[in-house]
Amino acid sequence: MHRQRNGEQGPIPIRSGRFFNIDSSWYFACREGQNQGPFSSRNEAEAALSLYIMGMNTLDRYGYR
Repeated sequence: MHRQRNGEQGPIPIRSGRFFNIDSSWYFACREGQNQGPFSSRNEAEAALSLYIMGMNTLDRYGYR
């Protein structure tokens, strides 16, 4: 079941999966518009996404985004 994220108002938008597979390589999509990858497995892509989010949160915290 979908729900609103913090700070969202109005109808809940359609969300799609963040991870996808092309020719046995894994990628993740991010809001900034550039797909990240390739990774050799979905687990590797999930770990990379965690690091990516931590990095973006750090940039936000220090006002660089």
